[in-house]
Amino acid sequence: MSGAAGAAAVLDHLVLATPDLDRTVAAFAGLTGLRPVPGGSHPGRGTRNCLLGLGDGAYLEIIGPDREQPAPAGPRWFGIDALSGPCLVTWAARCTDIAARVARARAAGLDVGAPVAMDRRTPDGGTLAWQLTPPVAVDRLTPFLLDWGDTPHPAAALPVLPLRSLHATAPDPGAAADRLAALGVRWPGAPFAAGTAGLTAVVAGRHGAVRLGRGIAAV
Repeated sequence: MSGAAGAAAVLDHLVLATPDLDRTVAAFAGLTGLRPVPGGSHPGRGTRNCLLGLGDGAYLEIIGPDREQPAPAGPRWFGIDALSGPCLVTWAARCTDIAARVARARAAGLDVGAPVAMDRRTPDGGTLAWQLTPPVAVDRLTPFLLDWGDTPHPAAALPVLPLRSLHATAPDPGAAADRLAALGVRWPGAPFAAGTAGLTAVVAGRHGAVRLGRGIAAV
């Protein structure tokens, strides 16, 4: 492993951002036959999410504006305010040594931002707490890091639609792979291909395969 010592960071979750969470969840449920479950709101960020397991300890986060919160002071994360429809915008890599990993990456010339502490209330009244680096601090293909600490991982309690494939395109595939190496992150999909930066995932829906990328569609 280049640039970061210790165990590799692995896929924690994929982020499907949308300007209308309820509409996107309904469309996703109609295509896949399984409805994502409410996750919770992110106080001060102006967002809330719904979740669905992808297998192997990973999950899908569908995130959009929380209309019950006041408008946030700045733009919502993941470029939500500029979206016209759902889009697979980025992914998170799970690690247990976030501060040290960020420091090693910075020493190697890659700055992904300082870890931020966050929490949210769950629908059953519990609290999830974690640390993460700012999403999309570098680009869509470089994941943000996420450290759950002692909080139980949310994927353990979610219904699952297996992730069948994950593909990424990058203007410079070699440079994109080097950034993952600097973070000590293991990419869970096919090798990066050349092209405009983007992510595409395919899940095994109950009615057949469903593609997530710039939109949601049956395959």
